[in-house]
Amino acid sequence: MPRLPRFNKIKIAAAIVTFIVIIIVMIESVVIVEAGHRGVVLYLGAVENRVLGEGLHFIVPFAEQVIQMEVRTQKFQAEASAASNDLQEVQTVIALNYRIDPQEANRIYQLLGVNYADRVISPTIQESVKASVAKFNAEELITKRETAKGVIAQTIRNTLSSNNIQVENVFITDFKFSDAFASQIEQKVVAFQKFLTEQNNLKAVRVIANQNVVQAEAAARANIAKASGESEAIKIITGQLRSSPEYLQWQAINRWNGQLPYASGSGGVPFFQLPAPQALTTNQTNQPLGAQGQISR
Repeated sequence: MPRLPRFNKIKIAAAIVTFIVIIIVMIESVVIVEAGHRGVVLYLGAVENRVLGEGLHFIVPFAEQVIQMEVRTQKFQAEASAASNDLQEVQTVIALNYRIDPQEANRIYQLLGVNYADRVISPTIQESVKASVAKFNAEELITKRETAKGVIAQTIRNTLSSNNIQVENVFITDFKFSDAFASQIEQKVVAFQKFLTEQNNLKAVRVIANQNVVQAEAAARANIAKASGESEAIKIITGQLRSSPEYLQWQAINRWNGQLPYASGSGGVPFFQLPAPQALTTNQTNQPLGAQGQISR
């Protein structure tokens, strides 16, 4: 087979190298920023004053470099401990949803770097919890829980916003105290519940006592009214007896059951006088025969 001239070999090699270089240059000249990210452009290591949005972009090959920063909502969670105003140890867990400002992605990278969460968010949570919890007593952290959580959340928002980090939600779990303090709180709650029970029992006793007093007063008024009525009745009866002695006899006749009383001795006084036998005989003698006939029958 005939051999290719040496000059042709060089040309073919140069063409291949040129093609490879062109491919590399094209690859280095194009960058694609992923969805939910922003591109921070570095020119020879220096951060440029521009931020690339999502999509395809052309850059200076080999001189410019693009660092992608996620701008979607992210979650960060950390445990925090602090001392209350009365020096009680308090522990809690803080979880927050945050996102960086898309327009300030280059500045965040320049000042904080890619690991800004560990550099800024975690210390901010720790310091915010300590500064906020110190404003409350341990008991207030229980009774005013929502207020304390609001103070902590607002402190975190204010601190992170100065670093172009936008906090969307802050979630704070219940505060945990030492076992000794928790036992004291439980005993206090039990004592307070017992106090409320005693108060309710006392109120019930007072209600019953008031009812008894009312009933006693009503009975007393009824007795007074009854005595007054009886006294008035006695006065009326006494007046009637004085003005008409036959009043007693009339009362006895009204209450008589139809039977004559049995009495011995001469001391009994009948409550009405029966007609004498002689008068009864005289009346029968003077009646006409018809009447006597009727009687005989």
